[in-house]
Amino acid sequence: MAELATSARAARLAAMSSLRMPQSLSKRLGVETGEAVLAYELLEEQAVSLGRAGRKLEAALAALRDHEGEDGRPAVLKAAADAAWGFFVQREALGLRDRAAVVIQYGIPREVLARIGAR
Repeated sequence: MAELATSARAARLAAMSSLRMPQSLSKRLGVETGEAVLAYELLEEQAVSLGRAGRKLEAALAALRDHEGEDGRPAVLKAAADAAWGFFVQREALGLRDRAAVVIQYGIPREVLARIGAR
């Protein structure tokens, strides 16, 4: 009889050892999973690419502001419009849809916005 109780207890413990922690607890406790690490790396890459596009826009707008005269202005204007368009697309891909704040923050001129079709 004692052997039967011991073997039943051992069987229960063996079955319990195959259980895993509930997913709600593992997320709350911050357990790193492969998915969490991948999500973090993807967010990091998105932030880096958005920053790169922002710096490209800043440089193109600075070149447009510093450009004097009409000679070569269309090329500089096109570069600024391309950089602004790329920045807007990058932001929209990340779910950031408010263009008005970007236009104000970066001081994007109307002539650039008109080139990319923004309103």
